[in-house]
Amino acid sequence: MQDIKKRARERVKTKCKVCPVCNGVACAGDVPGMGGIGTGVSFQNNVKALAALRLAMRVLHEANDPDCSAELFGRKLSLPVLAAPVGNVPGNLGSDFSDKEYFDALLRGCREAGTIASLGDTPDLERFKSSVRQIGDYGHFVIPFIKPWAEEQVLQRMTAAKAAGCDMCGTDVDSAGLTILRRAVPPVRVWSPKELASVIQKAHELGMKFIVKGVMTPDEAVIAADAGADAVIVSNHGGRVLDHTPGAAEVLPSIADAVGNRVVVMMDGGIRTGADVLKALALGAKTVLICRPIVVIAHGDAQTGISKYFAQIRDELTQAMRLTGCANLGAITRRAVS
Repeated sequence: MQDIKKRARERVKTKCKVCPVCNGVACAGDVPGMGGIGTGVSFQNNVKALAALRLAMRVLHEANDPDCSAELFGRKLSLPVLAAPVGNVPGNLGSDFSDKEYFDALLRGCREAGTIASLGDTPDLERFKSSVRQIGDYGHFVIPFIKPWAEEQVLQRMTAAKAAGCDMCGTDVDSAGLTILRRAVPPVRVWSPKELASVIQKAHELGMKFIVKGVMTPDEAVIAADAGADAVIVSNHGGRVLDHTPGAAEVLPSIADAVGNRVVVMMDGGIRTGADVLKALALGAKTVLICRPIVVIAHGDAQTGISKYFAQIRDELTQAMRLTGCANLGAITRRAVS
């Protein structure tokens, strides 16, 4: 993995420093880029919130061979970790790795690893449709995350995704804070609860599960659940849209308590190791998503690097489960952290 990161560092020369720990310090304010907006505190809080948690080590038990396989909407996964969506890879990384090349590597790497890939969105509808055509026969293991455009634009993208075999989709509602997309044609917008419910209804009519990404408060989690969402992702968009927000792990427990019995609760932000995955699950998440490290690893070894990265996370998670007495994901509760 160190060799892969070294190759990535040579390829990514301007927008990402491929730090030993991806914590948002060296890249603070680099937006567009890989950093967090403004002071970078929101990005850094994602990592700090997880680092502040301690694992309760337990070694007198029968969980010697933990099972970290997961299930999401009927899909069997090798681990409870998904690849998060990302758009404009060359622009954000300052590399020659096109979005098409990245998504191809992501699809193949995730498929090899036994998990789900996410597809990012773009203001250009035809470009989105072009990306959808890359999915091939992998539709059941791809989640297109559509920006909060006007409803007709969203419906066109959902219809294209459904035609490609996808039966899950979502929206990263927090991307309404991306300045470059607010100036795009069409522009992103903040949706009302009524608009969200209408979009979700149309997704369900197409036979698609719908995920709302970018929830950071219990009241908005309830709004998403009331609107018919099948899942919510606790996320501050990697700290890229609003400065001075808490880390995702800080608000995860209250959101899981509020809607965990109604929707699938997921988390995105600051996950770097298998121990981080266990911490997020202990706080109430069912699965987590990872973005920045995967994008970097892809620059070092494309699909093979991505597959190896997921294998490393899986090994780390298995070890953390073994040493906290968790035989399976269902056994991971808040008693595992302090």
